Amino acid sequence: MSLDRQDPEGAIAEAAEAYSNWGRWGEDDVLGTLNFLDEAKRREGAALVRRGVSFSLAQSFDMNGPQKGWRRRTNPVHTMLDTGTDAALGNQGFPHGIGGADDVIAMPLQCSTQWDGLGHIFDHGRAWNGRAAEKVVTSDGDLVTGIEHMAPYVAGRGVLLDVGQVVGTGGGELPDGFPVTEEHLTATARAHGVSVGRGDLVLVRTGRLARARREGWGDYAGGPAPGLSFTTAGWLHRTEIAAIATDTWGFEVRPNEFAHAFQPLHQVAIPHIGLLIGEMWDLDA
Repeated sequence: MSLDRQDPEGAIAEAAEAYSNWGRWGEDDVLGTLNFLDEAKRREGAALVRRGVSFSLAQSFDMNGPQKGWRRRTNPVHTMLDTGTDAALGNQGFPHGIGGADDVIAMPLQCSTQWDGLGHIFDHGRAWNGRAAEKVVTSDGDLVTGIEHMAPYVAGRGVLLDVGQVVGTGGGELPDGFPVTEEHLTATARAHGVSVGRGDLVLVRTGRLARARREGWGDYAGGPAPGLSFTTAGWLHRTEIAAIATDTWGFEVRPNEFAHAFQPLHQVAIPHIGLLIGEMWDLDA
C-alpha cells in the first residue's frame, strides 16, 4: 500500500472501504474482531499452558504515570477515606474494636494501560458497524459498545512480536518515528518461530516503554514514538486477529505518516475493522 502523505482523507477512505467488517457479524454486533476468538480458539490457547505462571502486563496506576493533562488526561489521584491510623485512634465509630480502611481513585480511563473500546474512535460521525456516533456514545457513556461487553471474551492465545529486539538496534528498541510495517511484523514472527492468525491476541513490543523508564517519561504520552504504520491496515484485517496491543501511548507511529493527520490508523482499525486495540502495555514484564 503506497501512501500519498498529503492526502490522509483519501487513504483513510480507501482503507475503510477495503477493510470494512461492517455487517460481518450482524447489525447488532458489539464485539468486532473478538468474534474471531471463539470457544475453540480459547481451548487451543489454554492447551498451550505449560507452567501456569501468571503476571501482569499493566503499568502502575498512580500519580507517577506519564500523563501531562492533554485533553484532560491526568494521572490517577488516590485518596484514603479511612486508614489504619483512624482505626488505631478509635475514631471510626465502630463497636467491639473492629476497624477498616477505605479509599477512592479518581482517574481518566485513558491514563495508563488500556483497551480502546469500539466506541472510542469514529469516522466522519460513524462508529463501529456504521452506527451514528451520537447514538452510541453520549454524556452517559457508551450506550452500545461499552468495553464491558468485551470483558468476558478477552482470553486466548497471546503472540508476542518483539519488533524492537528483532528489527531495532542495540538494546532492543526502535527509534521514535519508526513505522512498523507488515514486513517487520512478518520478519519478527519468523525470527520467533511463531505464526499469527485468526483469534490471536497480538502484542507488539517496540521498546518505547523501556526507554521511558530509563530516561524518564518525557513526551511518552502523545509525543514521537515508534508504532504501527498505516500500511498495516490490510494485515490487521487479513490476519483476522482478535486484538492487538503495544507498549506505546498511541499504538501507531508518531508523528503520523501523513501531513496534518491525527491517528489515521485508529480511524480505520476501530470503527471499520472493529479491532480491539491496546496501548501502554508493559511488555517487559
